[in-house]
Amino acid sequence: MRNLGTMPARHELKYFINPAELMVVRERLRRVMRLDRHCAGGRPYQVRSLYFDDVDDHAYTDKLAGVQNRDKYRIRIYNGRDDVIYLERKRKLGDLIAKSSVRITRRLAEQIISADPRGLNRAENPLLKDLYVTMRTTLLRPAVIVDYDREAYVYPVETVRVTFDTRLRTALKSENLFDPEIATVPAQDRDVEILEVKFDRYLPEHLRCLLAGTEAERSAVSKYVLCRRYEPL
Repeated sequence: MRNLGTMPARHELKYFINPAELMVVRERLRRVMRLDRHCAGGRPYQVRSLYFDDVDDHAYTDKLAGVQNRDKYRIRIYNGRDDVIYLERKRKLGDLIAKSSVRITRRLAEQIISADPRGLNRAENPLLKDLYVTMRTTLLRPAVIVDYDREAYVYPVETVRVTFDTRLRTALKSENLFDPEIATVPAQDRDVEILEVKFDRYLPEHLRCLLAGTEAERSAVSKYVLCRRYEPL
């Protein structure tokens, strides 16, 4: 397992954007930002996450209630592969987001998915230790699979990252993260995609001007909630 530690708390702005406006913004970004290295051949990559919630569904209900400080755990893979697997915790701290991440094996991922925390308390990584406590005290277990395609642009100053997350889908009643044939259904009930703008302390002025005037709807959108709302609680 490789410890990626905890990223500094960052700003994360989210928007709903229609497909036509997305194409306009994409052309602007390509002039000043570069594609993320994971966009091989200039194509988006698939992100699949299995989100977890506790026995009282606090990750879901706290988000709906607007609770300012909360945690959310997930296991994430890319392009349907199992060679790179991450356990992540997103922590909301008021208006900021901090993320902890550790690379894990498929064997450990399957153990966690089966809601078995044994041995995590002996791990060197602090995120795995925290997960152990959370699983023991709140009965954390898999909640929903979230799928989407990501096109990401990066800029080095203030570690800016702008992403287009398209074709948001959910796998109903399934926890099989590694099943390439899993059936998914669209999670959106209107023709919009998701634009996210992430940065450290401030968004550089020329990028702010570039994004100004974009026809997009600011939202506290949560892919987890959008997908989980189809599941009985």
